[in-house]
Order: sequence, then structure tokens, then C-alpha cells
Amino acid sequence: MNRSEQENGCEDKSSAAKARSRKKRKKWSRRLLRRAAPTLIKSIYLAIVHTSRSQRVVGADRAERLLAGGRPFLPCYWHQQSLFCISYLLELQRLGLNLGFLVSPSEDGAIGAKVFESVGARAIRGSSTRTGAQALRDIYQAVKQDGLSIATTPDGPRGPAFEFKPGWIMLAQLTGAPLLPLAFACDRAWRFNSWDRFFVPKPFARIVIAVGEPKQVPVRLTSEEMKALQEEMADRLNGLAETARAALGEQ
Repeated sequence: MNRSEQENGCEDKSSAAKARSRKKRKKWSRRLLRRAAPTLIKSIYLAIVHTSRSQRVVGADRAERLLAGGRPFLPCYWHQQSLFCISYLLELQRLGLNLGFLVSPSEDGAIGAKVFESVGARAIRGSSTRTGAQALRDIYQAVKQDGLSIATTPDGPRGPAFEFKPGWIMLAQLTGAPLLPLAFACDRAWRFNSWDRFFVPKPFARIVIAVGEPKQVPVRLTSEEMKALQEEMADRLNGLAETARAALGEQ
């Protein structure tokens, strides 16, 4: 082997070693981020909730009646409006709500699961649209056997925005648990350029949460009836958002 070939061989080994080193650093960075993210997200979330100036709930008696009846239910809200709908559900834990959240099986979902578990809720890994048989059994058993009320965003996790997908209606059919629509509005917010136009209330914003009438889903539905029910639930969620916005003007 001549000198040039030896030098090229050394350069190749050096490049490979650097690549391995970069890969290890990225791996450790991801691990550190996954460990730190749940605490950071929880801290930011609590800061947002606790700096709101006032919160009002319209239709709170509807959720309270379900709790008094001792039956699990399936809260649902648009992905855009997750923040204070989740906050309201966490408050209902004080009234005896056995709360769970459907969380994506992805790596990002693992972070969300840790956040929910840190506030006393249970995380069910799965998808309202693409869920494997085992995940579907876990969700069904959590509702039927454990009495868990599992919340989700029927247009999540990636849209289309404001489209009520059929997965949660099917789960309501299987479990017999009613759907409970929720929405919220605020008087000032930061809006993100995301697929759902997600918004975060600014500090000291006024908040109104709207709770809709529970919807019991029939055990049997034709494809036409399913589509009509999807449209009905989307209209309910949109109507609740309008109710919440109108109530802001009454404060």
C-alpha cells in the first residue's frame, strides 16, 4: 500500500469515528430532552393556567350529572382548544372523575403520557384513527372495567382541523359511554401557524369553558348515519366554541 492509500484509509477511519461520535451525542441529547421535557411542559402549562384572570364554566351541571351517575364518559374537544378543556377535566378529578387521555404511541406521545401521569391522570397509548387491536382492547377495558373517562381530540393528532373522525364515535358505540363535547374561548391569545391554528391565552386573559349536552351513540349505525353523526358532533363543538365566545362578552 502506498502512502496516498494509507492517508486515504486514515481519513476514512477518522470520518467514521466522527460520525459515530456525532450519533452518540445526538442520542444522548434526545434522551436528556425526553427526560426534561415532561417537567418543562408541565411547568409552562401550569403557568398558563394560573395566570388566567378568571374562569367561567357554562353548562357545568351537564358534566356534574354524569359524575353523579357514576358512569364513565368520553370528553372530546378540538385539538386547537386542548389547553383549558384539559384544565377543566383535571379540576373535575376533585369531584371524582376517573380521568384518562388517549396519547399517541409515538416518541412525542411518551412525553405527553408522562405529563398526564404527573397530574394524576392515566395515559392510554393509541390513536383514535389508527389503533391496533391491542390498543383498542386497552381502551375498551379502561372504560368498561376500570370506569375510566378517556378524553381525546377527534381532529387530532394532525388533522384535518375541525373534522370529527369516526374513531371516537365507534368507541362510544362499543363501550356505551356517552360523548361529552367541550370548548373554550379567551379574550386574548397567541395564535400559532399550525395545522389547527392552536392558540394559547395570554397572561391574565379571561377564560370561558363551555360544556355541551352528552351524546349517547346507538350501538348500530349505517355508514350514512355515522357520517351524519360525525357532522353533528363537529357542529356541536363549533357551536360550543361560539357559546364560549359569546359568554366572554357577558362578563
